[in-house]
Amino acid sequence: MSVLVTTTLLMSFLSSGPAIEQDPVAYYSEIVDQARINCKNTKPKNVDVNLLWKLVEVEKHYRVPKGLQGMLLAAACSESGYNPNALGDRKFSKKRKPKAVGILQLWPWWERGKYGYGVNRRNPIDSAHAWLTHITRQIPKVRRKCKFKAKQKIWVAAWVTAIRAPKPGGRCYEKPKHLRVLKKWKRAIKKKNRAARAS
Repeated sequence: MSVLVTTTLLMSFLSSGPAIEQDPVAYYSEIVDQARINCKNTKPKNVDVNLLWKLVEVEKHYRVPKGLQGMLLAAACSESGYNPNALGDRKFSKKRKPKAVGILQLWPWWERGKYGYGVNRRNPIDSAHAWLTHITRQIPKVRRKCKFKAKQKIWVAAWVTAIRAPKPGGRCYEKPKHLRVLKKWKRAIKKKNRAARAS
């Protein structure tokens, strides 16, 4: 099953409840600005802003809760500095060959289609769709295991469950490192807006 078909099926699941309010374009503009100037893994002059906006459009498709909007950009910053050709995780290979490829540092099983993704790991949009699809697929399991009611808590648990190895007790109370980057950006946005109001 292709990423596009899988995405369509998941959207029917995600839209079955009340619509999740999306932030206005102005807010995403602030996130994109932070993603450009405040990513330690790259220099602002090297960031493809058009790619950042394409990733925003992918994220919007998955109806990410308001408090986590920007999660895809934060992950891409953390993993590769938005570099579609980034190579990593050589330490896990006996021959020191890179295991991880692309903006989200996906491993080879994403290409083999273990979950029906069949991803071209060097294609940032394809990778982004597969990454968010994999996270949303964890939501029903996380709901059952973690018993959370708040959407944001469910998404954080699904996020960390999707990107880490399976754990017998689950990962209900863990948080992904990418979330630290997103929170840093949101604090910077709040600080900037407070300063603007005070001037």
